[in-house]
Amino acid sequence: MACQSVSIINMDEQALLGLNPNADACYRQKAMVYFEQLKESQDAWEVCAEALAKDIYSDDHVKFFCFQVLEHQIKYRHGGLSPVQQQLIRETLMKWLQCQLMNSQPEKPFIRNKAAQVFALTFVMEYLTHWPKFFYDLLSLVGLNPHGVDVYLRTLMAIDAEVVDRDILHSPEEVRRNTLIKDGMREQVIPSLVESWYQILGAYQQSHPEITCQCLEVVGAYVSWIDLNLIANDRFINLLLSQMSVEDLREEACDCLFEIVNKGMDPTDKTKLIESLCQVLQSAGFFNVDQEEDVDFLAKFSRLVNGMGQSLVLSWTKLAKGGDVNAAAEALRALEAKVPLLLQLLVHDDDDISANIVGFCYDYLNVLKQFPLLTDQQKTNVEVIMLAVMKKLTYDEEYNFDNEGEDEAMFVEYRKQLKMLLDRLAQVSPDLLLEAVGRVFNNTVQRWQTASFMEVEVAIRLLYMLGEALPASHGAHFSGDTAKTSALQDMMRTLVSSGLSGYQHTSVSLEFFETVVRYDKFFLVEPQHIPNVLMAFLDHRGLRHSSPKVRSRVAYLFSRFVKTLHKHMNSFIEDILSRIQDLLELSPPENGFPALLTSDDQLFIFETAGVLIVHGESPAERKQALMRSLLTPLTEAFRLLLVKLASERDEERRVALADCLSHAVGFASRTSKAFSNKQTVKQCGCSEVYRDCLQTFLPALSCPVQRGSLRSAVRSFLHRMIICLEEEVLPFVPAASEHMLKDCEAKDLQEFIPLISQITAKFKDQVSPFLQQVFMPLVLAIFEVLCRAAEDNDQTAALEKQMLRRSYFTFIQTITSSGMNEVLANQGAENVERVLFTIIQGAVDFPDPIAQKSCFIILSKLVELWGENNDPSLFNLWGGKDGMAGFPDFIYKHIVPACFLAPLKPSFDLTDAQTVLTLSECALTLKMIHLRRGPEFIQYLQEYLPSLQVSPEITQEVCQVLQQPDAKVFKNYMKAFFQRAKL
Repeated sequence: MACQSVSIINMDEQALLGLNPNADACYRQKAMVYFEQLKESQDAWEVCAEALAKDIYSDDHVKFFCFQVLEHQIKYRHGGLSPVQQQLIRETLMKWLQCQLMNSQPEKPFIRNKAAQVFALTFVMEYLTHWPKFFYDLLSLVGLNPHGVDVYLRTLMAIDAEVVDRDILHSPEEVRRNTLIKDGMREQVIPSLVESWYQILGAYQQSHPEITCQCLEVVGAYVSWIDLNLIANDRFINLLLSQMSVEDLREEACDCLFEIVNKGMDPTDKTKLIESLCQVLQSAGFFNVDQEEDVDFLAKFSRLVNGMGQSLVLSWTKLAKGGDVNAAAEALRALEAKVPLLLQLLVHDDDDISANIVGFCYDYLNVLKQFPLLTDQQKTNVEVIMLAVMKKLTYDEEYNFDNEGEDEAMFVEYRKQLKMLLDRLAQVSPDLLLEAVGRVFNNTVQRWQTASFMEVEVAIRLLYMLGEALPASHGAHFSGDTAKTSALQDMMRTLVSSGLSGYQHTSVSLEFFETVVRYDKFFLVEPQHIPNVLMAFLDHRGLRHSSPKVRSRVAYLFSRFVKTLHKHMNSFIEDILSRIQDLLELSPPENGFPALLTSDDQLFIFETAGVLIVHGESPAERKQALMRSLLTPLTEAFRLLLVKLASERDEERRVALADCLSHAVGFASRTSKAFSNKQTVKQCGCSEVYRDCLQTFLPALSCPVQRGSLRSAVRSFLHRMIICLEEEVLPFVPAASEHMLKDCEAKDLQEFIPLISQITAKFKDQVSPFLQQVFMPLVLAIFEVLCRAAEDNDQTAALEKQMLRRSYFTFIQTITSSGMNEVLANQGAENVERVLFTIIQGAVDFPDPIAQKSCFIILSKLVELWGENNDPSLFNLWGGKDGMAGFPDFIYKHIVPACFLAPLKPSFDLTDAQTVLTLSECALTLKMIHLRRGPEFIQYLQEYLPSLQVSPEITQEVCQVLQQPDAKVFKNYMKAFFQRAKL
């Protein structure tokens, strides 16, 4: 044997000490280095092989280490091993296994698992070539020795992971190899393996239940790709069914039967298989679910029943589509015979058991949905499923609403599954569902004072869920089908007039308000209920509820309620504003009292107040007064807090003050959401109010501390004011811009550019003088930030620069697309040149297709604007050392090369959709140059393209396609052109 030439003393004993997890760091480091040496050595690994074969070491960590070294050789260097070395590995594994048969105690599970992985890797490498008798060698050695059988079964599971597991990504070569292995196993060895499983299941059922469970897992894993007849026969199935009655085995037996049932096969045969299984299970008493106390087993059993049910649905679907009426009817009978069992499992107290059967229930309802008429039995089944779903939607008493953990999260997910069933029930029989929900709702609401919170919550929840289960266009549940509308209207009337809003439980409170807002159109039909519901929103039941969770949600829901129904609230507006006055106060950081609402919640209250004021029927003067009284406290507090911030030295206090200032600006901004445009602001007489706010907020831009958050808040306010005040905002823009361009970071600029772009696109010529003035300072600020050095591995800085570069090109694009080329042209020749070169650079040098696309759009627009200008007066200062004499010269020297060099870059990925859009803009730029320069451009291309090694034939082809009028033809051609060029 090859390893005899290597003495075992060559193992570094000191390095081995570091394998123990409790060893010192220096020993662990030495062990890692030693591991790397053994892995990379041509033959030192043979020392590990000898240690395993001769069982030299008793230390578990050393054994595991030896297997790891062996694993690395097989996985990464097997092809480079000599036949003698490959033989050594096989012999080592078999000798190690032989040792296991003789040992009184098995190895630790982690060593057996690693050994199984090494066996499996060796099998994968050698089964098709050097070791076709792998399984026969294994089986003849282990016989029925429990230690040997354990390793054999673990090896089979490891082979499944290497060869079959679909969750593991394999290369095409590995997929081909795995297919050949499975084909070879099917032909040569699978019947023998199945026989070994049968023997193991029979032999160890009593003495070694853990080995029997392992074997059942193996059968379940392999059944998906072997001949099912080897398993689905009386002998094997009876054995599996007998194990369903053994307490230690039945869960694994259930899983194994589930895999058998899920195996793809002929629908008629599948129906027969399931029926025979069910017959035996039923006669053995497994269908008596209510007598079974083991919930873990029942969870497995419900999964098995779910698999059988879904398989029967699939069989029926295939047979019905294939026109086999008799076989389809048989599958349907089999399917419906399982519904009583389905219902028992669906209503089980344990949600895991119930959840496992939802798939079957959903599929069964899908079958019923396809029938024009239901039989009486089917109608009964639907009703029973409805009642089951309603029951299971109910919270447990143990549900912790104040501190929701994993159990609560699982119930929320389970509720989503039940909602799917409810939606499907509505499709099968909407009338039945409406009637059932109405019955449960009315019975519960009549006795809500004495009913448990779970009953009351689920009753309202069911009414809420009808809104999606019985869909209506734009929430119009109260018009159209009278049966539906009258039932929903009755339930809503009962809900809002029953006093149920006063029920003292957070879940009921939340469900009440959610339902009121879901059906807010009800109040358009019966507006007389609005005052009562408004009071519920405003008092201890809603915005002043003891639970912060309820208050927070109600703040949002109240804003939605008011937006829909503001026309019906005119007589209550000032009363509502008075009642929410304290909720509109800015909470200064030194207050010390916890606020009823968070600042995020207050945003909704300010928006609601704005909607009420703006959409009320008061005259403009009154609206102005109301809006001023709403916003003046914010501006007054803002002034005081800004002074405090400027003088504050404590960093924590600075952050708190800046947050408070930002909230003030945000609240004012949110009130403006009530306006759609400048016209509505003027009509309400509120322009002056918002101009005053702007005047108050702008000084924050020059505050030397906490610049980021303050600038962000004021910038957002400016965005809103551009919409609300339009040109009235323009006098404020120059000073605001000057402050925002001071001491900029990449993020500041990136957020400032959309503001300038919005102003540019909206006001165009009105802001041209300002833009000409601010253009170069902005561009220079951008250049300065982009040129700052950053750490090579600083991903955040790199991303910020990329986003800033994109914003810069978008800004230039906005200027050129708005027809404001004079902004660029009037910057002086040197500056124009500098900007244009950044656009060329952006088009070619940065592998960012989004930025590149913007650059080509800009270049195309500039060619359109200036491409015919042969008078160099516009660029007469360009004639310096570069010899540029006007823009047409720039087109030929820089724009045309950019159009060809950019797509030829390796980073220009033509399989990427965004890059293909960039290439389209590049092609359109060439079309625009041809439009502006005509035959002169064709002549230039005939000289330029050969310099890129383009053949005369292809050059002529490009020129011909370019001259065709259809731009799409040229775009497609250029894509093919560059695809060829990259091959």
